[in-house]
Amino acid sequence: MHNDSIDFSNRGMTLEDEINRSNAYYLREGIAVIHKKPTPIQIVSVDYPKRSAARIKEAYFRKASTTDYNGVYRGKYIDFDAKETKNKTSFPLKNFHKHQVEHMRQCLEQQGICFAVIKFISDQTVYVLKATDLIEYWDSQSNGGRKSIPRKIIEQKGSLIQYRINPLLPYLQAVDSFIE
Repeated sequence: MHNDSIDFSNRGMTLEDEINRSNAYYLREGIAVIHKKPTPIQIVSVDYPKRSAARIKEAYFRKASTTDYNGVYRGKYIDFDAKETKNKTSFPLKNFHKHQVEHMRQCLEQQGICFAVIKFISDQTVYVLKATDLIEYWDSQSNGGRKSIPRKIIEQKGSLIQYRINPLLPYLQAVDSFIE
């Protein structure tokens, strides 16, 4: 489980910021090449009040994006999504979209390593959950199963990630256990 003392030094930093900082460390140290995927948007209207201050006035999503991050680690393709929840006892599956889960399923079929990094905001606890475990709950909800994954299940099946200085969020430790 986790200890009773909670470190609030990263309070206010989003999970995405924490992962981006960790990825910068992994890249700088030659450990992994992992990047956040840009969200594909189509710009419709731009306002140019002056040359140095262009402002996008209207844009829309070109297509549904897949997961948040992908890259290469130890010669393996990895692909994952990062999600936060304010819920204390479970992770709502509505935080994922069908196309994201389907993308993970397709990556797994090609022997990619897929997972979700899940942060419970209430106590700043972060877990890495294999995509296979996520998909199991996702598929069961369409057959009348739960619409969330109980936190107890995430604690049992997932890997708890403890904050450090460098990398801030050493999530690749969990990936090591997937590879071995």
